Amino acid sequence: MLGAWHLHCSYTACVLACWKTTPAIRCANMKLTQLNEAKEKLALELLQADRSDYEPFLSKESIDIHYGKLAKGYVDRFNAGEGDSDFNRAGAFLHNIYFPQLREPAGSNNPRGASLMLINSKYGSYDKFKTEVTKVAMGIQGSGWVYMARNGEIKTIKNHALRSDIAMLIDWWEHSWFTDYGSDKSKYLNNFWKAVDWEVVNQRILT
Repeated sequence: MLGAWHLHCSYTACVLACWKTTPAIRCANMKLTQLNEAKEKLALELLQADRSDYEPFLSKESIDIHYGKLAKGYVDRFNAGEGDSDFNRAGAFLHNIYFPQLREPAGSNNPRGASLMLINSKYGSYDKFKTEVTKVAMGIQGSGWVYMARNGEIKTIKNHALRSDIAMLIDWWEHSWFTDYGSDKSKYLNNFWKAVDWEVVNQRILT
């Protein structure tokens, strides 16, 4: 009842009304969150290529499920006000970083520019960097994400969460690899490197 009423009053009036019945800080935060969510709408970022062009990294079937249904689902549920809004927002946010950094796979797809300089300065070589990413990723228990931050550090995210320092992101939920690789997530990771658009990563590092 209160959730419907707040849409028809000013933020100040809502806070004053809540002041009488609940702690002021909690009430103000609640109303501000509700007002923001009532206005905010999310959108799913477009893919760089056709859904069938990501093989052998990801098949069209995998893209249809992962991008077309799961990622889109976070956006749709958030916009419809269904489920946990923070979880859905973070899920949409992370997939909007993951998919736009993917390009048509190439056999030789080494980092260059800012990415190469950062990786070499932090790890000594691209191969050593990939070894460290693999070690961190394979150590994740349950669902999550592994990413290279803009300062070169390799970090993880449990489930979904917003982060402001992501340069390159790897989805480490089972649905990201199971359609194409079964339980062989190490093969999924090996093929991931063929599809990274390092120019996108470079832009994030330099932002």
